[in-house]
Amino acid sequence: MKTILEITEDGSHTLYVPELDEHYHSTHGAIQESMHVFIDAGLRHCNKEHIHLLEIGFGTGLNGLLTLLEAEKLQKKVFYHTLERYPLAEAAAMQLNYPEQIATGAKTAPVVDDKKTTRMFHLLHQSPWERATAITPSFTLLKEETDFSHPEQFQPPRQYDLIYFDAFAPEKQPEMWREAIFQRLSTLCGDDAILTTYCAKGAVRRMLQSVSFTVERLPGPPGKREMLRATKMKQLS
Repeated sequence: MKTILEITEDGSHTLYVPELDEHYHSTHGAIQESMHVFIDAGLRHCNKEHIHLLEIGFGTGLNGLLTLLEAEKLQKKVFYHTLERYPLAEAAAMQLNYPEQIATGAKTAPVVDDKKTTRMFHLLHQSPWERATAITPSFTLLKEETDFSHPEQFQPPRQYDLIYFDAFAPEKQPEMWREAIFQRLSTLCGDDAILTTYCAKGAVRRMLQSVSFTVERLPGPPGKREMLRATKMKQLS
């Protein structure tokens, strides 16, 4: 897909997709949104020391980078399995300013070493697809180019503790917001697994509830009133 580089209100980049008339992130702040929805409400809320994480929509790799940095800070090990239908060209990824913005502490992001962060971000994009790669001792990445709108075709070898659901908005990509999608995700979750998403639509909340999640409405990131965090109910034996 053709993309256009844009600056969001917190100084970090996003990409605009003319074909969908949609941005990869909130224009109110890409880093702010990712930190709020996926790190604060998801990763920091998961109490496991070794986390198997599934991401729907690798996109720019921002969630992956923030998760890598936070995992080191929290001394957790993360196996990061991410699915992407339209992988971003490496040249486009290298234009993104996330390492610089994170290194200078762009609104809620951790302040870290600029060169190290840049190196890690490049490794996220340069690592091969379809093969697990240890980016750091605490973070292993598996990128898979696939279309999750056919969820029954996805047959991973394990269940997940945490899911980042980061597809494009329902009105732009409705095939990704069907009950069949959430039913498949539910079967991929272990007990007490967490799913977070920026979307707080009532229809999405009800679908999650119908497939064995308890759902919380949480305050959203800047520019958005609410978001959702869902927790997989324990199954009775």
